[in-house]
This record gives sequence, C-alpha cells and structure tokens, in this order.
Amino acid sequence: MEPKKAREAGAIVRVTEDVVGKKVVNLEGEDIGEIHEVMIESITGSVTYAVMSFGGFLGVGDKLFAVPWVSLRYDRNGDVFVMKADRDLLKNAPGFDKDNWPDMSDPTRLSEIYKYYGSEPYWIR
Repeated sequence: MEPKKAREAGAIVRVTEDVVGKKVVNLEGEDIGEIHEVMIESITGSVTYAVMSFGGFLGVGDKLFAVPWVSLRYDRNGDVFVMKADRDLLKNAPGFDKDNWPDMSDPTRLSEIYKYYGSEPYWIR
C-alpha cells in the first residue's frame, strides 16, 4: 500500500503531524488534554507511552503525564484520541515537571504507570 493511501486508511501515522498536539477526550467527550510527545522503545520499536498535559481539565499548569499508549484509542470521526479516564483518575495521576522528566528506562517506573491506568504492559503481550 502506498504511504498516502495507508495514512488515509489509518494504517500509518506521522507522529509529528497526526498525533502530537491532538486533543484527548474521555468517554463522555470532555476535553482532558493533549498529546505532547510519543515515546518509542528503541529496541522493539513499540510505542510505549504518550506524554500528555491535562492542564485545562485539572488546572495543573505545566505538569506532564506519561500515559500508556494502549490506554488511548484514535477516533477518526472526531479526529481526537479517546481515553477511559474520569476526573479522579487524572487528578491523582503520577506526573512530572516539564523541565524534569523521569527515567522511564526503569521498568519498575513504567510498570507502575501501566498499572495505574489499568493497562497491560506492551512487553507482557
């Protein structure tokens, strides 16, 4: 399949154009934030997590959050990502300062984040 047709079919995405900056909504359609970065494990090529801000939704300013990629679903009709998350889940989510990113190469830290969001880690599948 040629690249343009693959993108139109949703089989291939360009991270900088199709993902970064996209709005994320919850199941109720409330705007809960946006995707700032997409992190890929260099060995397997697996997308591990998205870095999101929940600022406007929770009023947490410059705080960022690592969200397991499997916790997000793309809605082509709305051109948004959808996440099963309520206000309390996001309010209590482990976050980090935009100028002080955690060491996500630590499998324990990454496992804790996947567990927090109730997602099965990609390395277990």
